Amino acid sequence: MRAARVAALAVLGGCAAVPQVAEIPPARVQPPPERATQAPARAGFAFEGAMIQGGAVLGTAPSHSVRLSLDGKPVALAADGRFLIAFDRDAAPVATLSATLAGGGEARETLAVAPRDWRIERLPTLPRVSQPSAEFQRRRPGELAQIAAARTVASDSQGWRQRFVWPATGRISGLFGAQRVYAGEPGAYHSGVDVARPTGTPIVAPADGVVTLAAPADFTLEGRLLMLDHGMGLNSAFLHLSRIDVRVGDRVRQGQVIGAIGATGRATGPHMHWGMKWNDARIDPLLLVGPMP
Repeated sequence: MRAARVAALAVLGGCAAVPQVAEIPPARVQPPPERATQAPARAGFAFEGAMIQGGAVLGTAPSHSVRLSLDGKPVALAADGRFLIAFDRDAAPVATLSATLAGGGEARETLAVAPRDWRIERLPTLPRVSQPSAEFQRRRPGELAQIAAARTVASDSQGWRQRFVWPATGRISGLFGAQRVYAGEPGAYHSGVDVARPTGTPIVAPADGVVTLAAPADFTLEGRLLMLDHGMGLNSAFLHLSRIDVRVGDRVRQGQVIGAIGATGRATGPHMHWGMKWNDARIDPLLLVGPMP
């Protein structure tokens, strides 16, 4: 029962589950060094980026590829042979990338996925877990349905090809993957990166995208919620906003103002929570955008 409540409360990784961090040592917020573009392997694949838990990699498929899959799940393939893959926070150490070639051949590549050192806070006793209110239980299914529908949108945005920029700059107050363990029982991990700034601070699109959700009213946990699709299964979610400046269906450009930081929903103070997913994998925005300027 407790696990079900945790799942319901943490669909977008609400920030209340992980305490805000006053200061994070610089070494903890530096992403691992990116790999330089690799020479094509014998199978004909080439990659850019770090193959690591929570990371994303741009790739080029072998010539004459017509379909791709990662561990048996389909991967979108652009007309120029480019593609994007990413690895969940808890991804296994090995993944298999396969390309079906015109004429029926196949190219396969075994990928080594590096582990991460997550910020874990261990508590000696289980805290009291409050029951969700009747109002929460009434509203939450509709909110989850809207979030799920937004994530089914597959736009033709080319934002996935860009080098991402920070939606807002400031103090990083929460790390992707941070987690509490209650008397040996793991709680939901923090599924995004938090940037603490005053209410009303503008945020910009980190890359080109299409607006898939612009909540007209506050969600119970996420508050004023905005979601963008960057194409190829990659999307961003911005939680706790004080305002949203775009509408569903709008095409936004990298650097365009899309809203403002707030403390709506379940938040301990004004900040921007930025979460990202590639298909079903939750990924770390910091690895796509690089160190805070």
